[in-house]
Amino acid sequence: MKNTCLASRQSKGFCFYKATNGIKRHLAVDSLGLPLFTRCTKANINDDLGLIELFKENIDYFRNKPLEMPKTTILLDNGYHPVRIQEALEKIYPDILSKIQFELSPKPNKQEKLAQGKTGFVPVKARWVVERSNAWVERCKSLVKNFERTLENANAKLKLCFIRLMIKRIASF
Repeated sequence: MKNTCLASRQSKGFCFYKATNGIKRHLAVDSLGLPLFTRCTKANINDDLGLIELFKENIDYFRNKPLEMPKTTILLDNGYHPVRIQEALEKIYPDILSKIQFELSPKPNKQEKLAQGKTGFVPVKARWVVERSNAWVERCKSLVKNFERTLENANAKLKLCFIRLMIKRIASF
C-alpha cells in the first residue's frame, strides 16, 4: 500500500518495485474481506518474507486447527512464490501443509482478455476481496498517512481500523 510516511528511520524502508516509501501492510482476509491477520513491515521487506512473518506471528492459529477440518486455501497473487513460502513455513511448523494450501490467483492472458473484449488491466474477482479491504483501510483518516513512529503502533492502528469497521457492520444489522 503506497502512502506518505513519517515513521522513524528504524521502521521504514523503500520498495523499488512498488515505489513505496515507508511501511507495507500485509493483510490476510477471509472471503468477505474481513481481517484474519495483519502485519506491518518495512517497505524494503520482500512480500514473501512479509507473509512468512505474518504466519510466524500467528502460527498458533494453525497449530490449534484440528486436522479433521478441510485445508485452508490461501490465495496469492503472482508476486508471491509459494514454494519458497512453503519451505520457510515448514521450518517453523512442519505440519502446516496438512492444514493449509496455497493457490496462485488466476491471471488472464491476452487471448482470454480478447475473448472478453477487453484490453489492458482486467480485474480478477478473487483478488478484489483484498483490494476492497485495502480501500476500507484508506477510509480511516489516521491510516492515510503513517503518523506512527514504530511498526507495532502502525499495526495496532490497522487493527483498530478493522475493529471499527466490524463494529459498524454489526451495528447496522
